[in-house]
Amino acid sequence: MVLFTIREIIDLVILTVGLGYIFSAYISRPKTELELVYPKLGLSWRDFKFAIIVTAPAVILHELAHKFVAMGFGLEAVFKAWYAGLGIGVFLRVINSPLILLAPGYVQIPPSSSNLAIFMTAFAGPLTNLLLFGVAGYILTHAKKLTRNQAITIYLTKQINFFLFIFNMLPIPPLDGSKVFSALFQLIFA
Repeated sequence: MVLFTIREIIDLVILTVGLGYIFSAYISRPKTELELVYPKLGLSWRDFKFAIIVTAPAVILHELAHKFVAMGFGLEAVFKAWYAGLGIGVFLRVINSPLILLAPGYVQIPPSSSNLAIFMTAFAGPLTNLLLFGVAGYILTHAKKLTRNQAITIYLTKQINFFLFIFNMLPIPPLDGSKVFSALFQLIFA
């Protein structure tokens, strides 16, 4: 079984670039005093990179958790960027929407007859976000010497992972929560 196909790697790169562009309007790196006085118009390369650092790990590790857990159950799992979802995010960014609606990618997994496999695979993504939230929170409360920029980066990482955990656990199809709770119900009562 191939770990990653060339198409998956391309989709991961496109997803990363798309997330950086979309979130650079919503999450910007800490500004210097000079930048606050003389702001630059247009896309800032440094804000773009900062948005990637904060958002891409949360989304990519979430999806890869689905992929690897499914593979652990012997299922073929393929990561795919969802270009329509990325397009909606880019459109909202271009029109300076105050809201962001984004479903940038997913892992395609064949149907499984095992409710345990469905439950574990669906829960792996949100659990990853919950773990990243916990690690970021631990670092913020226990790190001895964080610079201002490091503290802001870790705080934003914590917040986005918490949001992704809560959002993905909503029991609404096609979100992970609907699969988690449905499979859990089947495991308990079937």
